[in-house]
Amino acid sequence: MATGVDQAVGMSLVVFSLLLFTYYSVWVIVLPFVDSDHVLHKFFLPREYSVILPGIAAVILLLCIGAFTAVVIWKNRKPKKVD
Repeated sequence: MATGVDQAVGMSLVVFSLLLFTYYSVWVIVLPFVDSDHVLHKFFLPREYSVILPGIAAVILLLCIGAFTAVVIWKNRKPKKVD
């Protein structure tokens, strides 16, 4: 069973993910149709970062997955039998 701390951490991760998804969706989908002098533009980074930041995040994610896989394979290897 999950403890109260586990549930709080899980809920905070869900809320963070929803906020990040909403922010990115507005940034990429809505903002190009809003005039460039509108006050909404000051809450968002320039449009170039909407491609650069997810690319960097994807590279970091792939590196972490590769490192985790390498560590698991390294720890689970069996020594060769010497006759």
